[in-house]
Amino acid sequence: MYLELASKFKNHPQAYDAAQIIRSCVHCGFCNATCPTFRVLGDELDGPRGRIYQIKSLLEGQKATVHIQNHLDRCLTCRGCETTCPAGVRFGRLLDLGRHIVEAQVKRPWRQRLLRWGLRHFVPYPGRIAPWVRLARFVRLGLPKAWVSRLPPPNQPIWPAPAHSRRMLVLDGCVQAVLAPQINAAAAKVLDGLGISLLPAPKAGCCGALSYHLGAQEDGLIFAKRNIDAWWPYVEQGIEAIVTTASGCGLMVKEYGQLLTDDPRYAEKASVVSALVKDICEVLAGLPKLEQFRPQQSLKIAFQSPCTLQHGLRLAGRVEELLQRLGYELAPVPDAHLCCGSAGAYSILESKIAAELRRAKIAALESSHPDLIATANIGCFLYLKPVATRPVIHWIELLAAGKAAG
Repeated sequence: MYLELASKFKNHPQAYDAAQIIRSCVHCGFCNATCPTFRVLGDELDGPRGRIYQIKSLLEGQKATVHIQNHLDRCLTCRGCETTCPAGVRFGRLLDLGRHIVEAQVKRPWRQRLLRWGLRHFVPYPGRIAPWVRLARFVRLGLPKAWVSRLPPPNQPIWPAPAHSRRMLVLDGCVQAVLAPQINAAAAKVLDGLGISLLPAPKAGCCGALSYHLGAQEDGLIFAKRNIDAWWPYVEQGIEAIVTTASGCGLMVKEYGQLLTDDPRYAEKASVVSALVKDICEVLAGLPKLEQFRPQQSLKIAFQSPCTLQHGLRLAGRVEELLQRLGYELAPVPDAHLCCGSAGAYSILESKIAAELRRAKIAALESSHPDLIATANIGCFLYLKPVATRPVIHWIELLAAGKAAG
């Protein structure tokens, strides 16, 4: 695709990167076939190819409009188009750059600005979420069922004491640390059984994805630098890996090296950190003695593969292979490549489209009548759980429960 950068962008490194991405597009349109918003809305401008044309027009000097802003907002950033694309177009990267340009030019209505400001200044901070969770637990009888279903277990999960010479860090994150602390505790228990101690870094926190994908890129990079600073002493001590149990967070940290490549203070450290990041399924796939986590009873599992796991991290099928290896029966899931509608803050900002996608996903997951629905990302977990008729858990909890029963 031909593109000539407008003069105001010619010395802009991010715009140059965007131009290179756009030039790799071959106009084929295969991406639209796997784009959730195109399937729902049927509008070319709400598919990847249409959004590429809109971002191209911005880089060529066209003024940003509310119309363009709306079409870019409606993208889930699921990256399903990247999996489909025969030319390797890095659409997720392009979309972030396009949104950043639009955000600087188009002033949103005050309600939108307030909501986005609230999300960025509340969600990434566990200390700000926790008091509201405690209050919700206290008054739960008066709360909607969907809210109550998202509350964490009343008791804090117990982590095994660090007793092994092999050590790995874990990303605590923000929402998951408060609303589903049992997930990382389960990962710690499983790794402990395999001779590895999983350690949190007290000063680490939100990965920065929420702010970055909402157009506040500088805020997102501040979170990234804070995490790098928190992890670096452990990196210097020879930590084996930085483990993530939320694929959305894992994808963001995996891209720190790319996002900070022009930062003289953090470029090298970010590259090292990104190379150390591993989803928990990658860690376990390379370890022996997994048979100790075989299920104690026959269970049929419908696995919801998050977009960030299969399209972002390119780990499609890895969790399923691991579960089958351990003896779990996997239920077939139609259209497993499609997004559930969570997509970070998307389910709040674009709730109607998200709800339609969730209805389709739940129908697909429950079509074979599984005993459980398992997932690998906190956003999917929290979004599916209130409406599913089957229990929804993180798949690592299955392994931890098998170990407990054994």
